[in-house]
Amino acid sequence: MLKWPVALTIFAAVAACSTVALAQTPPAAPDCAARATEKKLHGAALNSFMKKCDRDAAAATCEAAAAEKKLAGAAKASFTKKCIRDATATPGAQ
Repeated sequence: MLKWPVALTIFAAVAACSTVALAQTPPAAPDCAARATEKKLHGAALNSFMKKCDRDAAAATCEAAAAEKKLAGAAKASFTKKCIRDATATPGAQ
């Protein structure tokens, strides 16, 4: 009798965790790497280009998310700034 509520709770927890995992932004856009290869960049120029490209890609994604949430003004600016920072943060750097 008690098995169904436990099973539903576990299912809900797994579904919530998988939704959060899917919502995260991938670290580097494949088109950034392709464009860097096309431009034949190496060393510091490659690092700078990849950082800017990733930041620009994150900004576009975050702007779309802010528009979807119908944010404006300071709320939009704050949300976008945090979204970009989270999307471009290197793992383990805090």
